[in-house]
Amino acid sequence: MRMGIYLDHAATTYTEKSVFEAMRPYFEEFFGNPSSQHGFGRAAEKAVMKARGQVAALIGADSSDIYFTAGGTESDNWAIKGVAEAAGSGHIITSAVEHHAVLETCKYLESRGFDVTYLPVDGKGRVNPDDVRKAIRGDTILISIMTANNETGTIMPVREIGKIAREHDILFHTDAVQAAGHIPLRVDELDVDLMSLSAHKFYGPKGVGALYVRGGITLSKFIHGGGHEKDKRAGTLNTPGIVGMGAAAEIALRDMDKNAAHEQALVKRLSDALLQLPESRLNGDPDNRLPGHLNISFGGIEGEALLTYLDMEGIAISTGSACSSGSSKPSYVLLAMGLSIEEARGAVRITLGRENTEEQIDEVIEKTTASVKRLQEFSPLFAQRRDKGSYV
Repeated sequence: MRMGIYLDHAATTYTEKSVFEAMRPYFEEFFGNPSSQHGFGRAAEKAVMKARGQVAALIGADSSDIYFTAGGTESDNWAIKGVAEAAGSGHIITSAVEHHAVLETCKYLESRGFDVTYLPVDGKGRVNPDDVRKAIRGDTILISIMTANNETGTIMPVREIGKIAREHDILFHTDAVQAAGHIPLRVDELDVDLMSLSAHKFYGPKGVGALYVRGGITLSKFIHGGGHEKDKRAGTLNTPGIVGMGAAAEIALRDMDKNAAHEQALVKRLSDALLQLPESRLNGDPDNRLPGHLNISFGGIEGEALLTYLDMEGIAISTGSACSSGSSKPSYVLLAMGLSIEEARGAVRITLGRENTEEQIDEVIEKTTASVKRLQEFSPLFAQRRDKGSYV
């Protein structure tokens, strides 16, 4: 039984029961090492190959181009470092609003002599494809732009950027960790060379992810040891986790349209109500964003305080990426979009899932409205603007 109302699906999702049941035999009965040559190993290997096909189908890829990892962070690191180390030197283009797994990897490569351009975003959080084109140099080796932002849900113009990369014969990586399983993705249509995925974002288990690498691309070896994953990533494969990722990918692909419609309807119900509150604003692209995402700022309050109030009511939300939770700094993503420090500090991220209901959303509306009003009553900044009649 889960506690309260969970609205932090961008941080992680629960593991679907049928996914868990698909994994169970590979803990108990078919526990062999998939690299072993006996029957136990062959049974595990067969399951891994099935999962490879299921994950490939989710993004319209060839199963031979799917490499399993420990999650999205490893996939991002491997994609970017793998290209850079294989090239030896060069220039990388990314954006100012990427996940830390991309930004910190790029910073590391800068310390190793690589040049990195961090592109700005507009007020909706989108990269302008023309900025990508203008940033390309003769020594550009990689463009890495996320599919959708993990804080705002804004969907990037990946198709246009992929086309630009292909025109200039530059490798294109996209971090699709937040998007995969929630919106249709086909690597050929997007002209993507490398794509990062993580199972726990679409109702699979934690600790397992994948990297799509288009056939023929040379990446440096990420982990040294045995000859696993075509001698690219050493280490015994996490068979139960991989089986779970495959099962979750199959369900996500099957139910994608239904889940998206359900989540979009609930988000509209929630946002229509919360945006009636004084000094509220939607952050991100109102039209091109992931179906279950809502990032909203409330003037005169701290998002952390609202999170605490709602947590005491049994409602789970966040103030941004779970990977940077605990930081007292305002969101770098929202600041890059042009929000003021006050607006960024007053932001919360509410991300819905397929199990949420209208009754839950109505309760969230009621308790969030009451919490925001109470916090604004104690806010000197809000009171000053209210008394002057300048709040909106």
